[in-house]
Amino acid sequence: MTTNEKYQRVIAYFEQAMPVAETELHYGNNFQLLVAVMLSAQCTDKRVNMVTPALFEAMPTPEVMASATEEDVLRYISSVSYPNSKAAHLVQAANMLVERFGGTVPSTMEELVSLPGVGRKTANVVLAVAYGEPRMAVDTHVFRVSHRIGLVTSAAKTPLAVEQQLTRHIPASIIPKAHHWLILHGRYTCKALRPLCMECGLQGFCKFVTIKNRF
Repeated sequence: MTTNEKYQRVIAYFEQAMPVAETELHYGNNFQLLVAVMLSAQCTDKRVNMVTPALFEAMPTPEVMASATEEDVLRYISSVSYPNSKAAHLVQAANMLVERFGGTVPSTMEELVSLPGVGRKTANVVLAVAYGEPRMAVDTHVFRVSHRIGLVTSAAKTPLAVEQQLTRHIPASIIPKAHHWLILHGRYTCKALRPLCMECGLQGFCKFVTIKNRF
């Protein structure tokens, strides 16, 4: 099977099995999306969704968050991973949004990664979800699933390398959706420790299943 044929089969499978695929983070506007994605780093979406309603009610805009202290923000997000650094980054990012971008979440990679606490993955999520750009954010789920089902080569040892290989073969029009396909498949089926291989429609050409069956 060629690489293009494998991608076609994977895309066809997900189009049928998961016709609707979108972020599980709860948000009401682009600022809230940015905050939620920043909080989700090394943390579950479920946990983030538990803390953001109160946070967004108290600090609904960049202007309000920029006027808050790190301690103010920390009170709302103390149960997420790395709360102290995230509180600092949120206040700093809110200040930059107000001072440099007029309170608007920027729409370019260069501008987004200039915000404290925003790396390439976070920026890609915002660009894909908020602005519909063909961006593939590579988190631990996307990285794992892409390797297991053979969408990327063993040479793709970094998130950027995985991103580049995936975007080379997935049509631009569905890249944002494909990002969620891979995340959700990794979150609920192709789990890190106990993957539900017998429930997976991709096991026919999955490297992980092949390796398991050798033992």
